[in-house]
Order: sequence, then C-alpha cells, then structure tokens
Amino acid sequence: MGVAGSGKTTLGRQLAADLGWAYHEADDFHSAANKDKMARGIPLDDTDRAPWLAAIRAAMDTALASGRPAVFTCSALKAAYRRILLDGLKEVALVHLTGDPALLLARIQGRAGHYMKPEMLASQLATLEAPADALTLDIARSPAELVAEIRRRLTL
Repeated sequence: MGVAGSGKTTLGRQLAADLGWAYHEADDFHSAANKDKMARGIPLDDTDRAPWLAAIRAAMDTALASGRPAVFTCSALKAAYRRILLDGLKEVALVHLTGDPALLLARIQGRAGHYMKPEMLASQLATLEAPADALTLDIARSPAELVAEIRRRLTL
C-alpha cells in the first residue's frame, strides 16, 4: 500500500515473480468511470471507491480460498479501506511504502500515459492514514533491496 509513485506496482510485480505467486494490481479493479475521473484530475471519493475495494477484497478471498498465494497492490490510504480489504484475513501481511514527497512527485511526473495526475499527490498525502500495524519501508532504497527486505521481514 501507499500513495501514487511509491512503487507499489514495481515492487508487487517483482515480489510476485520472485515468489512464483500471482500478482493483482488494484488499478485493474477500477471502473472506467473512476479512471476517467482520475484522468481529469478529480480525486475519488468514498462512494467511488466502495465497489473498487469490494472487488479487490473478493479477489483476495478467491485467492485465499483456492490456496493460491498472491500479491495485491492497492493505495489503501484510509484505515476504513484497509478494514474492508483485510478484516478477518490472518494470512495477509500489509506493507506500507512511504517516501519523501519530492521523490514521489518526481516518480509520478516521470510516468507516461498514466491516469494519475501529479497534482493529485497532495490529496493522497492529505488522505493517508498511515497504518501502525504494517511493515513500513522507505522507497529511497532500490526495488531489489525493498523486495529482499519484504521477503526477510515477512519470512517469505
């Protein structure tokens, strides 16, 4: 989890590949209307996010029920969102990717063709309720170092 530009997709894909697990990107669960709204620079509200979070949780439940481990990435900015995603799931670990706002902004500005606009970072940072119960990692380190740290700390 983390705000835009924190490396969720990069690290999630690498971790899943290293472990031989499935990878699920939360952006793929957004409706076309949500993607259009964000592309116009309009932050989503909780009503927009409700079906998105429900779809991610359903996919997590399916992965767990099938016994196929997976890596899911999602901004999960609010504690309420994390409750929807994680309540009752003992087999799930939460990793919070955090970093300097200037680095986050530079990463977002360096992306081509993504619907997340740089001016939306401030609203994400304002919305973020940092979790107390997550493995929190600073994104200033390389993706390889971060994936190794996740694997070591979560004994994967």
